[in-house]
Amino acid sequence: MNVVPDTSAVIDGRVSERIDSVDDTTVLVPEAVVSELESQANDGRESGWDGLAELQELTALADAGTLSVQYVGRRASPSEARGADEGDVDAVIRDIAASESATLLTSDVVQAEVAKAKGVDVEYIEPQVRSTDSLIIEQFFDEDTMSVHLKTETVPKAKRGAIGEMRYEHIRNEPTDEQTMQEWANNVEEVAQTSADGFIELSEAGMKIIQYQDYRIAVARPPFADGIEITAVRPIVKTDLDEYEFASELRDRLKEQQRGILISGSPGAGKSTFAQAVAEFLTESDYAVKTMEKPRDLDVGSDITQYTALSGDMAKTADSLLLVRPDYTIYDEVRKTKDFGVFADMRLAGVGMVGVVHATRGIDALQRLVGRVELGMIPQVVDTVVYIEDGHVETVYNVQTEVKVPEGLTADDLARPVIQVTDFETQTAEYEIYTFNRQVITVPVSESTEGAESGVDRLAKQEIEREIRSIARGHVSVDIKNQSEAVVYVDEDDISYVIGKGGGRISEIEDRLGIDIDVRTHAENPDPGASGTPGGTSDGKVVTPEVTSRHVVIRLDDYVGETVEVQADGEYLFTATVGRGGDVQVSRGSAIADELESAIDRRAQIEVFPT
Repeated sequence: MNVVPDTSAVIDGRVSERIDSVDDTTVLVPEAVVSELESQANDGRESGWDGLAELQELTALADAGTLSVQYVGRRASPSEARGADEGDVDAVIRDIAASESATLLTSDVVQAEVAKAKGVDVEYIEPQVRSTDSLIIEQFFDEDTMSVHLKTETVPKAKRGAIGEMRYEHIRNEPTDEQTMQEWANNVEEVAQTSADGFIELSEAGMKIIQYQDYRIAVARPPFADGIEITAVRPIVKTDLDEYEFASELRDRLKEQQRGILISGSPGAGKSTFAQAVAEFLTESDYAVKTMEKPRDLDVGSDITQYTALSGDMAKTADSLLLVRPDYTIYDEVRKTKDFGVFADMRLAGVGMVGVVHATRGIDALQRLVGRVELGMIPQVVDTVVYIEDGHVETVYNVQTEVKVPEGLTADDLARPVIQVTDFETQTAEYEIYTFNRQVITVPVSESTEGAESGVDRLAKQEIEREIRSIARGHVSVDIKNQSEAVVYVDEDDISYVIGKGGGRISEIEDRLGIDIDVRTHAENPDPGASGTPGGTSDGKVVTPEVTSRHVVIRLDDYVGETVEVQADGEYLFTATVGRGGDVQVSRGSAIADELESAIDRRAQIEVFPT
């Protein structure tokens, strides 16, 4: 009787076991099986070593005369070995069984069914379930350990302590050698594959993300990393919403209607812990709750289904969830522009959304939506921002739209839709977001410290300088007296140009900006050293604009989404918002571009100031 075992049967050790009870058997081992086992062993996978041990057992039985062993066929090509999961090697093995009129021995149910369909004689043996007793690296965790960091030739470290008070400390005295790291990495992968409590979240060449119980473990290998590295993280605290500040108010707000909420904070502040508490509360309040995570590491109850990126794309996950129609979805984490788009689409479709966002201030989380979501839609997408610091709710903002004259402006005809960001506890306005001269402006409206220039003052100064510089030929400086009055200082020769015939020109500017302007000469300026530099400082970033066929481009990768002022030799040119690509583009032929190109031609120093 001729038998052709495939890789699964050899790894499971079922070939020698099966043949022990059958006389006059010839085992035809495909070279493709040998090459696949060799590849797995070289990768440090236990399955490869188990398979090679089984081949050695077959050789021992052949030497004892129990059976005959022959190696047949060709080795699998590198491309076939890499495509083993897609069935390339299995196809080679089936062809050998068919050509040798042999019985295919397999523990792979798919291989067995395909062989039957191809007319190959097949014997299917139930695979043995190999279990690993425990996760070796659990020894490094105690009740205060949040994460463990292991790498070849480095001393093992761990982050321990309470949220907001984490310390990074050594947990062994000696560096870990490569053999030990290999053993630990193999153990992690084996546990994930054999335990009902584990699964492999992501498997790429050089990187695996494993979820085992409440551990999220990343295993990196060369060539992706410069050595074997294991990073294991687990939550050390599971909280209830009642443990946080504003708990009663937040419960009422969540139950009142489905909302759009951003949970913000710096890394390690406790954002995900708070998100878990919100998810559990919503579930207990009879809402259908799902999560969108990559990887899935929120520690939530079994009533909450945790989804990851479908085919690597969260947009596909969102499409599926819209068919499921959850009441609330927890999105951990919202980082890239595409994530914000998915979050907004689901919210506008009527799903309550809770997003986790990295931000160092509560307002920063909301500003991440600017430019990604149409400004007027932001309060419909996000109406609540919760800022977490050191495991506590530090600030809660309410977000809503009101048609009004922005704070600091006075003319009634300047009324427009304004996004008001209000402190949830005090009900006082903290920020206003609106468009002004085609720019999106975020202005703090709380009282400024004495002597400091407010955001509204800076905005007013910039716009007045822009208007006056468009008609004046010399230097312009502006002094904001109060919310309704400003003084403009220009060269004496420019007085008549700025005021205009019968005061008509300056009156038009006053009407347009909603502020009274007094025009004087520089000689009348009590602070002759004043300039148009934002905030009265001179700390600007020197840039070299690039002139293309259609645009003048200023690269500003460090200021994406921010509003900046551009100056040439200390004189104001224009204000702009840096685009998503990290640049400011001015169309050639425009008045602003002409001024900028003129400054470039005369070799002026071009500087950019954040406003």
